[in-house]
Amino acid sequence: MTMTDNQQMTGASMLLQALARENVDVVFGYPGGAILPTYDEIYKQGIRHILARHEQGAIHAAEGYARVSGKPGVCIVTSGPGATNVVTGLADAMMDSLPLVVITGQVPTSLVGSDAFQEADIFGITMSITKHNYQVKRVEDLPRIVQSAFHIATTGRPGPVVIDLPKDVSLAAGEFSYTTDVQLSGYTPRLIPKADQVEKLVEALQKARKPIILAGAGVLHAQASPELKQFVENNQIPLVNTLLGLGNLSGDHPLNLGMGGMHGTYSSNMALHECDLLINIGARFDDRLTGNLEHFAPNAIVAHIDIDPAELGKNVHAHIPILADAKEVLRALLTAVAEPGSYQEWVEHCQQNQKEYPLWYDLDDAVVKPQAVMEALYKVTKGDAIITTDVGQHQMWAAQYYKFAKPNYWVTSGGLGTMGFGFPAAIGAQFAAPNKTVVAITGDGGFQMTLQELALLKEYALRVKVLVINNGCLGMVRQWQELFFEERFSHSLMPVQPDFVKLAEAYDVKGIRVEDPTKLEAALQEAMTYPGPVVMDIRVAASENVYPMIAPGKGHHEMEGVTRYDKQA
Repeated sequence: MTMTDNQQMTGASMLLQALARENVDVVFGYPGGAILPTYDEIYKQGIRHILARHEQGAIHAAEGYARVSGKPGVCIVTSGPGATNVVTGLADAMMDSLPLVVITGQVPTSLVGSDAFQEADIFGITMSITKHNYQVKRVEDLPRIVQSAFHIATTGRPGPVVIDLPKDVSLAAGEFSYTTDVQLSGYTPRLIPKADQVEKLVEALQKARKPIILAGAGVLHAQASPELKQFVENNQIPLVNTLLGLGNLSGDHPLNLGMGGMHGTYSSNMALHECDLLINIGARFDDRLTGNLEHFAPNAIVAHIDIDPAELGKNVHAHIPILADAKEVLRALLTAVAEPGSYQEWVEHCQQNQKEYPLWYDLDDAVVKPQAVMEALYKVTKGDAIITTDVGQHQMWAAQYYKFAKPNYWVTSGGLGTMGFGFPAAIGAQFAAPNKTVVAITGDGGFQMTLQELALLKEYALRVKVLVINNGCLGMVRQWQELFFEERFSHSLMPVQPDFVKLAEAYDVKGIRVEDPTKLEAALQEAMTYPGPVVMDIRVAASENVYPMIAPGKGHHEMEGVTRYDKQA
């Protein structure tokens, strides 16, 4: 029920009315004392609320919802531990530019600063891990703050915003007024690129012989994948994806070289090393992508397109910095490039690298190989599934072997690398796309961090399929200990694990165990066609490592494990 402006109502009612004005259709949360007035209004006004079983599950679900829907994810929690339990999700969303509005309860204003029961300075705690945050002091300010929060979260470079709501403010009464025009002093993201910078890039393209496009998540946030595809094809320029940029261009496109960086493909990383013009569109130049900066794109003119001025020149010097929205820049380039360059020899070189040095792994009749799981999953789903992952080896194998054909079908924790993210993110993704197949690929370690959210699968009749890539260890930690710490497996092995099939059944969810590689594809087919949720316990080779790999301190041209014959011993 949406009320008219200028009515008297409580702060809690104002909050719900403001969420309705922002077209919020679902919120994820967990109640507690300081936020109870808001939950009473949720009961009265009937907004759809998903009760997670832990606040971290709630905020990761909100992240998954935001990533797939493009709309801001909304999370509501109480004060103190409720608020501190969402801190990891806030940092995760900040690193990966996900739009969230998180409402935290707070003790009454008269008790703030007194170490009251369930008090935490969430305003101070979250200052460095949010795009902006508020603490509401007057009930009359609440509608304006909510509107500003949604505006900040969704414009420019997206990010999380916290609204800290003291209990007495939520109970106080005031006049509700909600305007449609948001004017924030000092906050005006630049969308349109400067013409002279676009012209410099056009001139660089005309001079280049070995150009490469590096496409990051900024393309997805700008909904610019169609323009990117047209620009790539018009100019016949090879493309490299970042981890979070997968899906910008179909994984089977002949000009898509795959993922670059630490576990990227040989063709992608050599293209980054050999190029003479690097066009970065919406990527951060983070360390896992660049490797050793002294060796990064050593012969390239670097053009960096980003909507966040703080990213331009932060890690890699940009010879051509372009501050603007990725879609607007690509539109300008499509108009400005009259005569495409001739890069045929370069394209053929990159594609030859793809053919000569493909991703590889050794098959084994006795044990399931995790890479084979990803290939079989792609075959069974025909690429038409939303894939979420946790963090670690399984994440890299999914990024390498599942060819993402569409934007926003790939949901993972990139910058923060948050274990426990993948499963609740899949729940949020399913609420965002209720008619799509959603597959959560997790490890046995990460799954145990947030598996309590299994309760939601039954409660809300979700069809999420969970693939537990079970190697009995913290796989990526074990891999690094093997390669760089002389096989001292310090607390990375997990010999005692739950029976994940029985665990699923305890939540009234179907469980399937896979140990025989000859039965893998049939088991995946069974899971994907089953009309309800499924947890698959897939026992995989414990000693398998992710290759290729750029070791710490090395450059793109110094990859190890490019072929089965040059793995690090």
